[in-house]
Amino acid sequence: MRIAILDDYQSVALEMADWSRLRADAEITVFFDHLDDEDRLAERLAPFEVLCIMRERTPLRRSLLDRLPNLKLIASTGSTNAAIDVAAAQARGIEIRHTGYSSAPTIEMTWALILATRRHLVAEAASVRAGGWQRGVGSDLRGATLGLLGLGRIGGEVARIGRAFGMEVIAWSQNLTQEKADPFGATAVSKRELFAGADILSIHTVLSDRTRGVVDAGSIVAMRPTAWLVNTSRGPIVDEAALLEALRARRIAGLAVDVYDTEPLPADHPFRTLPNVLATPHLGYVTESLYRTFYGDCVANIAGWLDDRRAP
Repeated sequence: MRIAILDDYQSVALEMADWSRLRADAEITVFFDHLDDEDRLAERLAPFEVLCIMRERTPLRRSLLDRLPNLKLIASTGSTNAAIDVAAAQARGIEIRHTGYSSAPTIEMTWALILATRRHLVAEAASVRAGGWQRGVGSDLRGATLGLLGLGRIGGEVARIGRAFGMEVIAWSQNLTQEKADPFGATAVSKRELFAGADILSIHTVLSDRTRGVVDAGSIVAMRPTAWLVNTSRGPIVDEAALLEALRARRIAGLAVDVYDTEPLPADHPFRTLPNVLATPHLGYVTESLYRTFYGDCVANIAGWLDDRRAP
């Protein structure tokens, strides 16, 4: 049995779980780079029966799956993975098994970005490294308005932390009511009120047909010129062209972003160089504890699948 571990950016997959329980039955190959070219990817992965994939780093579309004749199992990290064409996998008889998940790292990452933008931490740290000292004046969280697009598992906890900082919290989503917002200390508002009223607008909704591009040009125009947009959810929720136009014209203060339409982010993408953008490389789920859950569960899922195949 041949197992491929894909997109191990930090070269830690084999350290985060006990893969020895599989080595008697399988040969494990780790790929540390990311391939976008489907022809090269198909050639690389064709020999493998099992793919261990990290979240949505490598999409497994029908066109690729049809070129992987030996593939029998996809061991995907996370409780779901929108980058897998489930119907195509089922048609081919390819089994998919998922792992456990925790929202805590993404919640913490959201606040890391918010705090960094309010106190200009990147610029101030760079100034110290360059021999300088204070450069700017930060902004308080207490008394500011936190706007949340989505008040579910992640957005609700972001709201609680915002309240602990002394912020006013407003929220909107398609099905949000005041009754649902009350446990989080948030006020349910209209979509326009959300964008017009927030000092910090943080996105916490699942990417779907309904939410793709929901942060459109009109929403961005409604934002305050002093407001920051924060996105740790999914890139395509935001109209990227409209956002870039607003950032370049400084119609909003800035963007703190961890997720993108295309990942890894292209080398020439404007988010890498615009002065009012704090961009991080999709670190929301990249913590040791969650990696241990992901890879540990992958090993258990593959071992369980092998046991099932042996059963009479």
